[in-house]
Amino acid sequence: MKFRQILYLGIKELRAIWRDPILLLIIVMAFSVSVYTAASAMPETLHKTPIGVIDDDQSQLSQRIIQAFTAPYFLPPDAVSSDVADRLMDEGRYTFIVHIPSGFQRDVLAANTPEIQVLVDATRMTQAFTGSGYVQAIIQSELNSFAQVTVEIPIQLSLRARFNPELNASWFSAINEVISQITMLSIILTGAALLREREHGTVEHLLVMPITPFEIMAAKVWSMALIVIIAASLSLVVVVQSALHIPIAGSLGLFIAGMAIHLFATTSLGIFLASFARSMPQFGLLLILVILPMEILSGGMTPRESMPQIIQWIMAFAPTTHFIDFSQAILFRDAGLDIVWPQLLALIMIGLALFTIALARFRKTLASMA
Repeated sequence: MKFRQILYLGIKELRAIWRDPILLLIIVMAFSVSVYTAASAMPETLHKTPIGVIDDDQSQLSQRIIQAFTAPYFLPPDAVSSDVADRLMDEGRYTFIVHIPSGFQRDVLAANTPEIQVLVDATRMTQAFTGSGYVQAIIQSELNSFAQVTVEIPIQLSLRARFNPELNASWFSAINEVISQITMLSIILTGAALLREREHGTVEHLLVMPITPFEIMAAKVWSMALIVIIAASLSLVVVVQSALHIPIAGSLGLFIAGMAIHLFATTSLGIFLASFARSMPQFGLLLILVILPMEILSGGMTPRESMPQIIQWIMAFAPTTHFIDFSQAILFRDAGLDIVWPQLLALIMIGLALFTIALARFRKTLASMA
């Protein structure tokens, strides 16, 4: 009897989502446009970066250096006068301006040490940091080629990149965006489902029915988790694999199983947060305080090993930490159950703890409304 009631209550939640066009749009956008944008924008790499050149030398070498700044990393270099260089940088017209001084080729051939000045717009932090190395490497390569300088290196490094041989940033960005959206949407949907009951006054209807708080909460958990599982699976197959042509190394079935366990924890967390909020604006503020630290400190953006030890210890109790390790191991490195079982066990324990805490808080909230 309890199972049937949980099933029917969950179907009611699914119908409520189907009738809410705003939530449907958020789900579709989160697992399609957001994922595609994260993969194609690639803000951490150079892509059509505007660059200007002050060529006071007008030599063969300076022309070779200018022509070396090619697509897709740079836009075609623009000739810039030194009189307006500072103003153009202030206006944000260029990320880099390369100044090649007069007599540069002559000094290179004479084995002198001429200098090239590179102006960098550091407000574009990611491109400025990465692009400075690109600019330096390009100029050095052209100098070595022009002067025919060969340097004997006693030891040569043979580098092989595993799992992403071409070091394509879009592979990581797209899959990591899907992982991030799974956590965010599951918390938002369950919290919104509970607050919708309160705002529409249907919580009072549930209180007079022979339904326990456990059944109400379990229905919201399985229904919202099902929506996220379907949306995330379609995103991986349709957007990541088909549209972006990004390979998935591991078993999609194992990933979905682990995602279901993770959603058991995050949907419980969503109900717990919603029990403290009286309206959607309050719930939104709580989300900012909870989701941002979880996403930033769980290892999805920065390796946990580079964080302070106390942060690593605290985040070990967050489900996102273990889910990110689990997801990246499967989707990037083709890990099997024999490798990811510790993360699954941690997700189960955290999920049971969050469900128990959220259920106790939910019962207390319903008792105060009775």
